[in-house]
Amino acid sequence: MNRTERLNAVLELLVETGKVEVDEIVSKLKVSPATARRDLDMLSEQQLLTRTRGGAVGQTVAYDLPLRYKHQQNAEQKHRIATAASALVPRGAVIGLCGGTTSTSIATVLGSRADIMEAGPHANLTVVTNAINIAAQLAMRSQIKTVVTGGVVHSRSYELVGSYTDVVLNSITLDLAFIGVNGIDPVVGPTAHDEREASVNKLMATRAARAVLVADSSKIGKKAFATMGNARLFGTLITDSGITEQQRAELTEHGYEVIVA
Repeated sequence: MNRTERLNAVLELLVETGKVEVDEIVSKLKVSPATARRDLDMLSEQQLLTRTRGGAVGQTVAYDLPLRYKHQQNAEQKHRIATAASALVPRGAVIGLCGGTTSTSIATVLGSRADIMEAGPHANLTVVTNAINIAAQLAMRSQIKTVVTGGVVHSRSYELVGSYTDVVLNSITLDLAFIGVNGIDPVVGPTAHDEREASVNKLMATRAARAVLVADSSKIGKKAFATMGNARLFGTLITDSGITEQQRAELTEHGYEVIVA
């Protein structure tokens, strides 16, 4: 793990609870205490955290950090999940993509599909998104019609939230919606750190004929602050091979179809 990857990993640990200890970094990232302290000092200089005795706490970026600090985490797993998600999308579909790194990976995979990029008089795919980074990424793809929900930019995650977002989503229908989460529990269901993002995600799911959760296996068994619904709304989960047999069995028992990428 190089230094950039290590700093990203430290920020990921900070996202989980809003604080991180040197001992936790040493244990989880397999580095020396001196290296852990240097990394915290560097992130503090960049005003991404506040140093404390023995660790650090989050600043204004406490719940969810901008994607540029997160995109390296579990990249291979997210690409496999994105490829499996793309396989569910027929040409001509109307899909919803919420914000997040896994959804961004889905946008990348869809944008590289030959059947979608085939030249023609009409768009071969319509993507509705509340993520400004995804909208910017797809804007150059002339064969993808990109619809942005509107709303107030959530600077921590690049997602648009609020009543303006609701107005647009309530006026459309989707064939598929791909929803990223911060945690998924068999009983509680999918959850997010921020209640505004959770509200948009839930509404996007209700506007879709099929709502699909996309989450790498590190999110399974975890719970975040805001709930989004249960298996009645989100019938399918796409995850990676890191899921355990017990986790898969529990999710299946509670009504989820689990696709392992």
